[in-house]
Amino acid sequence: MSNSHQPEVRPYLITKKLVPENQETPIHFINGDIVSNRLFFRRNHFPYPRFASSFYFLPIEGLVHNPKVFSLQQIYSLPSKTIKVVLECSGDKRELFNPKVYGEQWGKGAISQGIWKGVPLRSLLAHTGLLDTAKEIVFEGHDYGERPDSSQLYRFSRSLPIEKALDPDTIIAYEYNNQPIPFKHGFPLRLIVPGWYAMASVKWVKKIIVIDKEFKGPFQADDYVYYPNKENDSGKFPVTTNNVNSTIKYPLNRKLLHSGVYEITGIAWTGNGHIAKVEISFDGGQTWATCQLTSSSKKYAWVCWNYKWEVLKKGEYNILSKATDSKGNVQPLEPMWNRKGYGYNAIDRIKVKIE
Repeated sequence: MSNSHQPEVRPYLITKKLVPENQETPIHFINGDIVSNRLFFRRNHFPYPRFASSFYFLPIEGLVHNPKVFSLQQIYSLPSKTIKVVLECSGDKRELFNPKVYGEQWGKGAISQGIWKGVPLRSLLAHTGLLDTAKEIVFEGHDYGERPDSSQLYRFSRSLPIEKALDPDTIIAYEYNNQPIPFKHGFPLRLIVPGWYAMASVKWVKKIIVIDKEFKGPFQADDYVYYPNKENDSGKFPVTTNNVNSTIKYPLNRKLLHSGVYEITGIAWTGNGHIAKVEISFDGGQTWATCQLTSSSKKYAWVCWNYKWEVLKKGEYNILSKATDSKGNVQPLEPMWNRKGYGYNAIDRIKVKIE
């Protein structure tokens, strides 16, 4: 009997919350290194904004020589930059922290990757100029609402230090994978900050303001801050660069397998430099073997890796993966525990049973 009429089986996003919408990428079922619009993870603090995008303008104001309002047409006409970037929610893998932490309990799928095209932010700022007193650049999103700790209305706003804002790879993007950015991912304009956790890549950019002090908005001063102490705020510091990390995609955790030869696959990424090597262990980390990197290791992009595993003996196996980047950062055995559960990057581990 022909199978030609059987429906195609496709993965779906993994829903964590519907309002505001928070959904994970089914990372274990993503092949290659580009995630489609449909399967790109969704992270929102507020409901989706409402605005008439046909009348969309982007003002740059504050401590600039010439405040300016850019139309979309002007932005599209400027020299563009295209860049492949991992965007990882800083709460990715939060559910793995021990002791447990409050917040959206993301598994391993609050991460996606694709090709963004836009205008380097520094090109736009070249049209306005910066005053000597400029210290940070604030990006206001169109999305707003109440925070859990307050009935006051807040807009999602974040800042970048001048050096990061002027990095040639920091762009105001308008395309994802050669299409206009999907509305749910920031259409028509989204800031993309390669190498930093995704909260920095503000969606639906409404306004850019240059300031001469530290920005104190709640999504900068309260959230997206590492609090290493359970009882107080001592030692706190901001969430910025992606930690070196890896995820085993196949086999799935707690899978039953027969003895034989298996190709173990995964991804690895870092915000610093590029991935230099990925290692794998089958004995709980006592010994490590080097994996093969199957995609080129580029700055800002994840690498795909694999390892051929021949297993003949029955029993339970702990499989661990550990990435090292070109700056010498190595995944730790334990994550840096912090009160809000950001930046989890401990060695990835799964268990399988050979029957």
